[in-house]
Amino acid sequence: MLTYVARRLLAIIPVMLMVAVVVFLILRLTPGDPAAIIAGDNASAQQLAEIRMQMGLDQPVYAQFVTWVGHLLQGNLGVSLISGMAVTDLIGQRMWPSLALGSITIVLAVLIAIPLGVFAAWKQGQLTDRLVMAGSVLGFSVPTFVVGYVLIWLFAVKLDWLPVQGYTPLADGFGKFLQHLVLPSLALSTAYVALIGRITRTSIVEVMGDDYIRTARAKGLRERTVLLRHALGNAAIPIITIIGVGIALLIGGVVITESVFNIPGVGRLVVESVLARDYPVIQGLILVFSFLYVLVNLVVDLLYMVFDPRIRY
Repeated sequence: MLTYVARRLLAIIPVMLMVAVVVFLILRLTPGDPAAIIAGDNASAQQLAEIRMQMGLDQPVYAQFVTWVGHLLQGNLGVSLISGMAVTDLIGQRMWPSLALGSITIVLAVLIAIPLGVFAAWKQGQLTDRLVMAGSVLGFSVPTFVVGYVLIWLFAVKLDWLPVQGYTPLADGFGKFLQHLVLPSLALSTAYVALIGRITRTSIVEVMGDDYIRTARAKGLRERTVLLRHALGNAAIPIITIIGVGIALLIGGVVITESVFNIPGVGRLVVESVLARDYPVIQGLILVFSFLYVLVNLVVDLLYMVFDPRIRY
């Protein structure tokens, strides 16, 4: 297992290098000039030239890339062209709200979806099963921002139970922290509840006809024990896979949800950086997201070996 983990960790290096090359080239070849955004509409040609020189944009693309990679190898993601802050500090400040939102969302989705999927598989073909599946299709089809605005209208505007927007750090009190994350977590988890629940139901239904399930029933085990101990355990691989995919997809969902609920996380930072063409911040964010994606895949692969020891050999 240690050898496998070491190989996977070493494989991250060429993947991240390719991501760095692609991101750098795409941003540099995209139309637009960050110097013009910084200087404003009334800037002269000389002022634009001076800003480009200060930012290093007057150099050839390959020279800019070599300089950026050199800084990257030293752990330096550069400096924001707009705020003047170090990119690592800027991402670090914005990371905690997004981590809180993402963690609550995925925990909420798993706690709701897996019991729903198991229950639907137990009631296969009955009305309850059809209702759960219809709800999963609806939950996966409605856009996150629509769910978000509906939740805001109902629980914040009409009922006045929860705040409309914003974010409160955990240091200011757990109650206020949780109040500001309830609605965005519910909005963001809707699609993942539908996705994970549907895969859970399908996976369990597939294994319910296997010999070991019939053997467990023949021993007189209760149906709940058969479902939870035997069926769910052996159907865990596709469920873990879809949870891992869901965590990766949270990156896109966080961008939309943070914009709707005005949460100062990395999702909002992505939107702000793209609009301002802040090259260093965009590059840093994509590298961080890519690394997290690769790390999630590694964790999922390790969990495969935990739930199915045959994969180790």
